[in-house]
Amino acid sequence: MEIAVMRPSLFPLCLSCLLPMAAIAAPPRYVQLVNHADDSIISMQVAPHASASFTEVPLDDRLRGGGDSQTVALRRQGCRYDLRFAFADGRTLRYEDVDLCRYGKVGIRALPRDAAGDAFVVRWDGAKAAEPVAVVEGESER
Repeated sequence: MEIAVMRPSLFPLCLSCLLPMAAIAAPPRYVQLVNHADDSIISMQVAPHASASFTEVPLDDRLRGGGDSQTVALRRQGCRYDLRFAFADGRTLRYEDVDLCRYGKVGIRALPRDAAGDAFVVRWDGAKAAEPVAVVEGESER
């Protein structure tokens, strides 16, 4: 007569170690940027909406004005972000509360030519169209 001996399996232990790593390593979210402005974009930063903890997003090269496009990979969790773009002329444009789960393409609009400020904020209304609703002048990024 043979007696069966139960041995603890390492599989559940290994699996329990891998699950937290899967949560940390979120798959990249790809976003296509299209620069409709006249000036080139020299840098882009992203932050979770309303957090002000912006981090640099590497661009392959300048995003030239007049319709140049580029796809970037964001390695962050969540859907709603604030996006900040720096133009070659020194001005900045910030898009607030952009739902990147819903919209995989972001059109960067032209900045007002006659505006006195150098920092602009665009607020989104969450409607079906991925178009901003207001440009607010003079909110400093510094």
